[in-house]
Amino acid sequence: MIEIPWFQIFVVSYVIWVVLACISLLMSRRSPHATLAWIFAFIALPVVSGIYYMVFGPRRLQRRKRRYGVARAQAGTVSQYLRGTACEDRPELSEDQFGLASVGRRLGQGPPTYATAVDLYDDGDSKMRALEAAILAAQHHIHIEYYIWEPDKVGTHFRDLLVDAVKRSVEVRVLYDAVGSPHVGRSFWQPLLDAGGEVRAFNALSFSFASIHFANFRTHRKIAICDGAVSFLGGMNMHDPASATRSGKDAWRDQHVKIEGEPVRKLQRLFLENWTYSGGNFRLTNKTIPLYFPTARGVRGSITVQILASGPDDDTAPLHAFFLASLSTARRRAWIETPYLIPDEPLETAMRVADLRGVDVQVIVPREGDSKIVTMASHTYCESLHKAGIKVFQYGPPMLHAKTMVVDDTVAVVGTANLDNRSFRLNFEVAAAFYDKGVIHRLAERFEADRAQSKALTMRKRNPRATQLLESIARLTSPVL
Repeated sequence: MIEIPWFQIFVVSYVIWVVLACISLLMSRRSPHATLAWIFAFIALPVVSGIYYMVFGPRRLQRRKRRYGVARAQAGTVSQYLRGTACEDRPELSEDQFGLASVGRRLGQGPPTYATAVDLYDDGDSKMRALEAAILAAQHHIHIEYYIWEPDKVGTHFRDLLVDAVKRSVEVRVLYDAVGSPHVGRSFWQPLLDAGGEVRAFNALSFSFASIHFANFRTHRKIAICDGAVSFLGGMNMHDPASATRSGKDAWRDQHVKIEGEPVRKLQRLFLENWTYSGGNFRLTNKTIPLYFPTARGVRGSITVQILASGPDDDTAPLHAFFLASLSTARRRAWIETPYLIPDEPLETAMRVADLRGVDVQVIVPREGDSKIVTMASHTYCESLHKAGIKVFQYGPPMLHAKTMVVDDTVAVVGTANLDNRSFRLNFEVAAAFYDKGVIHRLAERFEADRAQSKALTMRKRNPRATQLLESIARLTSPVL
């Protein structure tokens, strides 16, 4: 009987695994400390670390650039049309504003443009009424992209509104995230599909060896575009927790914005890129281009807005760079609201240095988030920043889900991105940067109102060692939270 040398097979397999895994890791050119951490994990826990790396390790989505289904020969015509119909007047910016806007422009985000109208919504019901009105007024198309869409009363109501829109000959396209919206299956969407609407799941999970890591790359955006002229973006998802009518005092505190005018064109492009990447049927022609991208009508004196987007297919991490630049530019104040405060080392350093320069750095986070592990990791960063002299406030209950930033009278940001690595490098996100004193003032007032309902973080009594250990473990996972 032949004796199989299992031990030797195990040793050889182990060595081959470590070598191949380390070569793959080195080729990705991560930071030295992250690379060393993964190498040690591969050596110490080869099986567990391998599975974890396949799911959460890859940082880039290698996807082919699909520009809203336009054939290469026609792409030039579309670009020429967009340039030719853009507003010729460019906003006048202060020196600090020009520097920030240049960061976005040089990272491929385009320059600031004029919005003809901007409405801020700090409660879900007012946002939903506005979105419902825009859907009812739409005549040609409605494009919606959401991270969370639940089959609850809010989600069902808006699905039915879209069904009615299709019945009056409006094109409807819905893109939802496959991980963020696991409960809306085909049966939920069937009424919309039967009416003639189109629905796609973004980056649906596939558990083959080649694509399991796609669990990492989500569209975290919450945007809607109606007739290419009216758009919505912000933190509010399509579910009952966004509505006080449905959830009462437990409704999340969140922030959304409606934008009309030229900035809508950038949001339209972002939607169509993700739509075509997800296999959605869409083609632009010379006849239909103006219907999806109406001529910009921004005029001098309108509200200045710069749309910023990021995703795992962009190595430059534009939103991360913009946040860093904003903190570096701050002279008087830098006020941030975020449900997830898990900054990487550069962002944490920028916040500390701004505070050392005498900038009033304040952060509002939820007392308890919607994820236990994120809350534990966030606590460690809150305490670290508090020790450094930065004012940290805890809001709620209810849950704080707003994602905003106000820097001096220079810029105010409303977006979909949390202050964490996942939002800046692993998810598709979008934000609107407002270089308008009126919008900046209103968001600063909203920050002050939220701060008044929050409690300043104080050094907590020392937690039991078990809790400290759990928080430390949670902190280790912060790059993928």
